[in-house]
Amino acid sequence: MSSTISPEGSLEILSQHEVSRLHDTSRSGLHDLLRRCALAVLNCGNPTDDSVALMEAYQDFDIEVIPQDRGVRLKLTNAPAEAFVDGKMIRGIREHLSSILRDIVYVYNEIQTHRRFDLTTAEGTTNAVFHILRKAGTLKPGRDPSLVVCWGGHSISREEYEYSKDVGYHLGLRELDICTGCGPGAMKGPMKGANVAHAKQRRHHGRYLGVSEPGIIAAEAPNPIVNELVVMPDIEKRLEAFVRLGHGIIVFPGGVGTAEEILYLLGILLHPENGDMELPVIFTGPADSADYFRRIDEFLAYTLGEEVRRLYRIIIDDPTEVARTMRKGVDAVTGYRKTRQDAFYYNWRLNIDRHFQEPFAPTHEAMAGLALHRRQPVHELAANLRRAFSGIVAGNVKEQGIRAIKAHGPFELHAEPELMTRLDELLTSFVAQGRMKLAGDYEPCYRLA
Repeated sequence: MSSTISPEGSLEILSQHEVSRLHDTSRSGLHDLLRRCALAVLNCGNPTDDSVALMEAYQDFDIEVIPQDRGVRLKLTNAPAEAFVDGKMIRGIREHLSSILRDIVYVYNEIQTHRRFDLTTAEGTTNAVFHILRKAGTLKPGRDPSLVVCWGGHSISREEYEYSKDVGYHLGLRELDICTGCGPGAMKGPMKGANVAHAKQRRHHGRYLGVSEPGIIAAEAPNPIVNELVVMPDIEKRLEAFVRLGHGIIVFPGGVGTAEEILYLLGILLHPENGDMELPVIFTGPADSADYFRRIDEFLAYTLGEEVRRLYRIIIDDPTEVARTMRKGVDAVTGYRKTRQDAFYYNWRLNIDRHFQEPFAPTHEAMAGLALHRRQPVHELAANLRRAFSGIVAGNVKEQGIRAIKAHGPFELHAEPELMTRLDELLTSFVAQGRMKLAGDYEPCYRLA
């Protein structure tokens, strides 16, 4: 279908100067980025994680930003019909389109090309993340801590999905809100469960916050339940947004993307300056997922040391206990921040080493050059392992990564022998359990050398 719509939200009223800048920006290299993300959002009813296939299926789709006196309109050409009901675009999809446009333009105009943010420093990066979130209206100063970050795979079994929904339901009954990567699977389940529970508890302002980045959105469109969407410029800033916004973190079964998030989180919490940080972390899944977390736990203990096990708790097949434990943990976060006069809405106190902030471009050269050995500080090894998993995610679902693999073959990873064996066993288990892609046979985008 073709249609012209008005954005929903913060882009409805703009000055002439802002409209002019927005129009100019849409004609630059950002147009292709906006087009790919917009197509994924409009195609959200189709469960696919192959962004290249999606773009090839809709080669004639286009989006154009049309300036007006006090705002903008979006002209869509040959958009997926599933985004419309009786010729009118679904409101949630229109909101997501507006959020994507808002954040892409803001990041380009105010973050990436603005001298007040020095993205080569830890302070500058953290401030940039803060300003992107503030622009999106995500920071809520008047609310008590309640935001639970839920991580997990987009390619999970029906049983695991239903379990994540049950956990979300029990979190919602305890008036906790949900923040995820906003895609399908373990990101959608907790929101659906919490949505029902919030209705029962008459929680009229429940939060279903999705934090993503363009490469992921182009492959995994935000699920329709998301009522707040923020688009970060890269995976590193997205992960920093999660840990600074969240008051607790729950990890469901997943694949390499989930392993990447776990390594990011634990690598930060292992830093000596975060030794007293109050942040509850729970790994959970149904009974059939016990082996998945056993393998993750063993890999973490081998690579990061036994000390890492004190940073998380594994709870299997008990949604109620997960929710009770998380509620107590969030209450402890509230007390911790009150005594230190810290903000509830943004964790400024958390120390994030530059190894976890520097953007990593997963080229074949960069992947082959990663230092995967234990003769380095534990937080540096965690950072390099995270980069390795990030590259595999790119090769699996991101357009640039998929095209690089098609052109040059699989990424090659080098590691010390024992670590390589452990890494091989972990990745092989992900493949065997079908945790790499949503559909179809999986052809590895990596090779262990």
